[in-house]
Amino acid sequence: MTATLKPIRWCADNTLELLDQRWLPSRHETLRITTAEEAAEAITSMVVRGAPAIGITAAYGVVLASHQASGDDWPAVVNASIDRLAASRPTAINLFWALERMRAIVSAHSQHETPPFAALLEAARAIQRQDLADCMAMGEYGADLLAREAPKAVMTHCNTGALATGGHGTALGVIRSAWARGLITRVHANETRPWLQGARLTAWELAQEHIPVTLAVDSSASLLMASGDIGWLIVGADRITANGDVANKIGTLALAVQARYFGVKVMVVAPTSTFDLSLASGTDIPIETRGARELTHQGERAVAPDDIDIFNPVFDVTPAELVDVIVCERGVIERPDRAAIAQLLAAEIPRAPAMP
Repeated sequence: MTATLKPIRWCADNTLELLDQRWLPSRHETLRITTAEEAAEAITSMVVRGAPAIGITAAYGVVLASHQASGDDWPAVVNASIDRLAASRPTAINLFWALERMRAIVSAHSQHETPPFAALLEAARAIQRQDLADCMAMGEYGADLLAREAPKAVMTHCNTGALATGGHGTALGVIRSAWARGLITRVHANETRPWLQGARLTAWELAQEHIPVTLAVDSSASLLMASGDIGWLIVGADRITANGDVANKIGTLALAVQARYFGVKVMVVAPTSTFDLSLASGTDIPIETRGARELTHQGERAVAPDDIDIFNPVFDVTPAELVDVIVCERGVIERPDRAAIAQLLAAEIPRAPAMP
């Protein structure tokens, strides 16, 4: 899977090709992206999703902007595109981390007559390569934790695999690595309403690699955990604050509460680009909400009454005290808190820019 599945691909004609994840698994379609505006719209409309993949796509969006910009005002044009990309999704910090790296290159070349297309392209490619390397490292760190106990089933939520990253995956990368080492017996993948990323994407990725997967209705998590067959809840993250609070796909908080009650350990897997040390706690994280139609309709069919109030948040925040371990490419943070995070991340992590 990691060698063949490429949801984000820079093409020889200086365009970006994205696997349109809205149609999986029924159809395998790609979109050709030619402008930064199209890249931003692809992120907003969830053609591409998953915090690391969002950051990679946005970086290539800046490359597209630089390829098309000309004239003395090119820095302003490219920076305007960066601002537009930053506004595409508000919660995933990897987006802002990647754009800050690209903005720094624009700033360093702002006195040049032409945009630094080659430098920006290499930076975007480096972000994508590094994300894959980070995912491989996290996979082994997480698998080492599972190796401390006898093999059991694990549960995961949303999609954190090759589709959501530069390859291999974060939480799903741990599951891949653990399966290869004989450390898990089965994966329980929650549907993950309303976009069904667990049903459409995670179950599909695991089935492609012949990893035993059971698709579970979201509300069955307590029943499954009560059985005693599940050892770990393994999830990704879209932002982790300085104290270890974790923003992830809506439903993660409820799963973590249930896991604590039933004695299931919680592992959060995310690269250091997901940490936002400028935020003290999860109460400071902006939570994206999306349109009512995602809940009121299934395709063109209405499944809810007209003219009712809709609450459709994309993320929730799991307090650090409900997380047993955070795994990043630098290692493992057990019983995460402010001190433990600061100790592992002693080297300076580039801060995200101010929220748009």
